[in-house]
Order: sequence, then structure tokens, then C-alpha cells
Amino acid sequence: MPGPTTMESEVAVEPQSIKKLSFKSLKRSLDLFSPLHGHFPPPDPESKKIRTSYKLNVEYGGIKSTAAQPVSNAKAAVQNQAQNAPSNALALPGPENTRDEGTGNELALGPSIPAKGPADVRFPGKSNAIVPSHGLSERNLSTAAIMERIPSKWPRPVWRAPWKNYRVISGHLGWVRSVAVDPSNTWFCTGSADRTIKIWDLASGRLKLTLTGHIEQVRGLAVSNKHTYMFSAGDDKQVKCWDLEQNKVIRSYHGHLSGVYCLALHPTIDILFTGGRDSVCRVWDIRSKMQIHALSGHDNTVCSVFTRPMDPQVITGSHDSTIKFWDLRYGKTMATLTHHKKSVRAMAQHPTEDCFASASADNIKKFNLPKGEFMHNMLSQQKTIVNAMAVNDDGVMATGGDNGSMWFWDWRSGHNFQQSQTIVQPGSLDSEAGIYALTYDMTGSRLISCEADKTIKMWKEDETATPETHPLHFKPPKDIRRF
Repeated sequence: MPGPTTMESEVAVEPQSIKKLSFKSLKRSLDLFSPLHGHFPPPDPESKKIRTSYKLNVEYGGIKSTAAQPVSNAKAAVQNQAQNAPSNALALPGPENTRDEGTGNELALGPSIPAKGPADVRFPGKSNAIVPSHGLSERNLSTAAIMERIPSKWPRPVWRAPWKNYRVISGHLGWVRSVAVDPSNTWFCTGSADRTIKIWDLASGRLKLTLTGHIEQVRGLAVSNKHTYMFSAGDDKQVKCWDLEQNKVIRSYHGHLSGVYCLALHPTIDILFTGGRDSVCRVWDIRSKMQIHALSGHDNTVCSVFTRPMDPQVITGSHDSTIKFWDLRYGKTMATLTHHKKSVRAMAQHPTEDCFASASADNIKKFNLPKGEFMHNMLSQQKTIVNAMAVNDDGVMATGGDNGSMWFWDWRSGHNFQQSQTIVQPGSLDSEAGIYALTYDMTGSRLISCEADKTIKMWKEDETATPETHPLHFKPPKDIRRF
């Protein structure tokens, strides 16, 4: 049996990789066709001319076919052009009714590539200009390179100074969950998980008063600009009206079946809106303590609400990821916005413009009012649960996240111009860097944040910053069409 064994040993081939085989093939080709090893053969000018001519035909054949004029007219126009100005450009004629000289309807692209044909034109001189053709009636997608270039219409943000933390106030014994500023801009109040409401001096940050009365954490606060009243809502299902002249509760509003998460006062009418875990936004008459409406329609907790003087007068955001506009007269839904994919935990209305922003873990979105048309997303994603947001008159929007991130945005363009991280007070865990509430003071120059490390932090613009020390890095979004 020695015969077959010998045959097998002769037939056996050493396994080789494709890379090795391709290199072998390349070497054999060079051995055959190259006079010198290591040098590629010189390019053939005839084949290059054919190749470029073919490319030119494929790319601009559609434009050439739109020319309905005789070649002689085209040549005459070309000669006139040559006498006026030397140019190294290929001129393609436009439609019949657009041949008036000097109208800018000629389509020129440069530099030209020699190609054989009746309209082959060569001029001395150099020009790389692309002249837009306005005579073309419809766009050909294969000719995007020579179309008129439209600049990005995305608004460019103005430079803004970064914000810095200038004061830390500690005094609460639990998470600080809510904040409201007095309309006279002299004090502000905070509600906490320690079941108290504290009133602080805005200028100095000193504690003025502590109010007790809730038996669970205080989730919502509002101060009336017409009466000496403050309203509070908490996880104990209670909504209270405090008289600030007597510093005591004068009214309670009963009706919620579970914790109350948000609270808002109507700007012109004496009514109060509260939303909570019973998936209902309740409308209360401040004086009579009667419930006017129970705005039901959400499938989950109502966690954010704001009001405006004109329809839609009530806008609510919920854990069911929808935003609803309500008709206050009939207590019915006017519109439902389903753009978000996650809970809408925070909303902020612009002080002067008819639009608002809503924040969710997936995105921060801007909507128009009163129709609720979607405008655009903010250009970055905070990638955390956004609990609070606030906007000032200057168009600076601040958002606070569960991970302690505080981001500042340009309202008009949606550009995120600053990302800061809050620092927990000594003795706290790093995981307690969460922001639960944000508000600007009445001037919009100071920002108050309420945090999970039991502190209240105050922020203001950095006066020393300049466009040179903090340059603006802005790129318009790529999904906007540029052609």
C-alpha cells in the first residue's frame, strides 16, 4: 500500500491566507508587466481621457439633455464669453427662454476636464467658481455638487456667560423637593422631605421662618402675586393655603386620593391646579375650597403642570409620557401630545414667547402654543431623568437631573452651552447628587436649585468670563438639508 500514500503527500497543499495569495498574484503581475520592480507602470493618458469623459457624461448627462438649443448657438455664446473673460470652465447651455446674456442662467463648473464632443470648449486661465443655475426647472439628485448651496437655517446661538454656584444653604433635614420665589423678589420658600416649609431671605440666604403642618414630604409650592397667600402640596394628599400675615394654614383642599406631586396658580383667575398620583389634575376655587373640575384622562401620575391666561389655560405632563392641553371651561382635553417616550417630569413655559419646553429622560422638546406644534429637540441629550427645568427672560434654560447634572441651554437654538455637575455637601453620599427643583428669581439673574443632599444652591452668571476664555462651540444639526 505505498502507492496511495505517495500520491497523497504530493497532492497535499499548504493552507494559505487570502492576503498571502493576493500578494503572490500582485508580484506575478509586476514580474510580467513592470520593467522595474517596486515601480507601478505609468498612467495611460488615453485611458484616463476615456475614463474622465465617461464620468462627465454620467454626472452631467442629465443637464446636457435639458439643452434644447442647436450646437452652433452654444458655440457662438461660448465665443462671446471667451472674448469677455478668460475662464477654465465648461459652459453648459440652459433652456431656450433663459439664454439672455448676463442673466446668470449659464451653468459653469470648474475646472474643466478635456472630453471629446461637439461642445468641448477650452479657455486659457483658471477659475474654480461654481455658478448656480437658476434656469433649471427641477432638481436632479445626481447633480448635488453643482446645485446652489443653501446655508443652514438653524439659528446660531448667541454667546452666553457660564453660570457658577456662589452660595450653598443648608438647613433642611431631608431632600429639598420644591421651591417658589416671592413676587416682590425679597424671599423664597422651599419644601422638603423633612415635612417643613422654610422661608429664606433671597439676598443673604438667611432663614427667616419655618412652617410645619404637613405630615409627609412637601412636593409643590406656589406664592400668589395678588394675595398674601402661599400654597403647598405634599405626599400626605393635602393641599394647604397659608396666610403669610398670620403664618398659619387658613384653608385646606380635600379631594386627592393619593400624593400630590405638582401645583400651579392661574395667573389671572383665583383658581389653583394640583396634579398627583391619582392621575388627575384637580382645579380648585381658592376662596370657597370647592373642586371646580377633575381633569381626568392621564393613565399615570400627573407630575408637572403649568398655566397661562389664554387657551389652553392648563397644560399637564404625566408619567404616561403624554402632555395634555385642557379646556378649562368644559374640563375636557383639547389636545394630547405623544412625542415623548418617557415620563414628562418637568415643563417650563417661556416668559415672553408663546412656546414651552418639556423634559423627559429621552429628550428635551420644544412646542408651540396654543396649537402644540412640535418645534425641535434640544441639540444634546442629558441622558438622565430630568426632574426640573426653568427658563428666564434672557432665554437661558436650566435643567437639573437625577445624577446631579445641571445643564444650561440657549432657548432659541437648543444649543447646550454649559454642563456642570453639582457637588454634594460634606457628609453626603455621591449618589445624593440629585436636583429636584429649579427656579429663577424674578429678575432671572439668579437660579435656585433644590437638591438631594439637603441643600439649596444658588447660581449666577460668571462676570469674569469672556468669549475668549469660554468660546462658543456650536455645530448645526446634520439632519437639516444643506442643498
